[in-house]
Amino acid sequence: MKVAERVKKASQLKDWVADRVFRLKGEGAFEVLAKAQKLEKQGREIIHLEIGEPDFDTPINVKEKAIQAIQDGSTHYVPSAGIDELREAVCVYLRKSRGIEVFPEEVVITPGAKPVIFLSFLLLLEEEDEVIYPDPGFPAYSSIIEFIGAKAVPLRLREENGFRVDVDELRSLITSKTKMIVINSPHNPTGSVLSEEDIEAIARLAQEEDLLVFTDEVYSEIIYDQKHVSILQFPGMKERTVMLDAFSKSFAMTGWRLGYAVLPEEWARFLSLLVTNSNSCTCTFTQIAGVEALLNGEESVQVMAQEFRRRRDFMEKRIAQIEGIKIIKPQGAFYFFPNITSFGLSSKELADYLLKEGGVAVLPGTSFGHYGEGYLRISFANSLENLARAMDKMEEALNKLTKRGGRK
Repeated sequence: MKVAERVKKASQLKDWVADRVFRLKGEGAFEVLAKAQKLEKQGREIIHLEIGEPDFDTPINVKEKAIQAIQDGSTHYVPSAGIDELREAVCVYLRKSRGIEVFPEEVVITPGAKPVIFLSFLLLLEEEDEVIYPDPGFPAYSSIIEFIGAKAVPLRLREENGFRVDVDELRSLITSKTKMIVINSPHNPTGSVLSEEDIEAIARLAQEEDLLVFTDEVYSEIIYDQKHVSILQFPGMKERTVMLDAFSKSFAMTGWRLGYAVLPEEWARFLSLLVTNSNSCTCTFTQIAGVEALLNGEESVQVMAQEFRRRRDFMEKRIAQIEGIKIIKPQGAFYFFPNITSFGLSSKELADYLLKEGGVAVLPGTSFGHYGEGYLRISFANSLENLARAMDKMEEALNKLTKRGGRK
């Protein structure tokens, strides 16, 4: 087939794709990973600080439980909402960790965290509904909101406010079409954590304005200087809230694809129906491993969190030594979100420069929204040795940039 014919055929195929698909966005982390891997194939050494994935192995007792489940024949279909044992374990875990009284009928198990976002938004949002979401923030929020046909309204998280939600600014964005507020604490990509007062104020606002809340709490166990607070702990919020949690971050189970939603029982039945029509059910032996993680994984979680604290404290001191970078100490998750505006390059330009010149893969802040411009996301989910080498390489590369006149 000639080139012109191939181009024409490709164009025709694209014309058949539904318009809503073009509203979906990709994820910067995977784009940067592809660039980094290409350089590695060329023989370059790259230190990976771009992927939001714990570098720890899944706890041995969890792996053993999954292996035993496979050997016992737990490899068949199960109910779409999840196996009873895991839904009950979620209730036990949330009662112990957050003081929340949840019942199994209010829990739906999913293959990872993203299906909760996708299916919950599909369940609750109509076209032209407005949803206020954090920017910078996890890119799937706005992507899925817009895919459905609703309007994504960014709430700017400002450095001067510690990247926390400004409730007055949140209030100013509410219109007659606003239906939902999305919150994420601990927060990706900034590492900020909402205080109890912040969350109480958001809860009060949601009730005053009769709004739904979607709370993403996947980093709840990776928190350093305060206790995690869920909006579900406040009176009247269970009736209007979907809570997302997952096993990927807390239990180093990214590849297991296991998450869950907590939501009102009536919504849970419809969410289960969406699961039935999309992926039937979540992997059976993965769910059995999840029971073990929730009921017997506390020690492993604490060990991992303590190590992340060590790395955070090291990185805080080390980044502060690099001229031209400003940071706010993260209170949760495993990311720094430094201000790099002094270098006179866009976030993407500087991230590309650090990858090519310094061999350090980081993410531009714009991977997380328009208001991420002027920042980078640096993951410290890597060994202390690699973090130290990465900071040396980054400092050397940025010093070269400064000498070339790249800094303001």
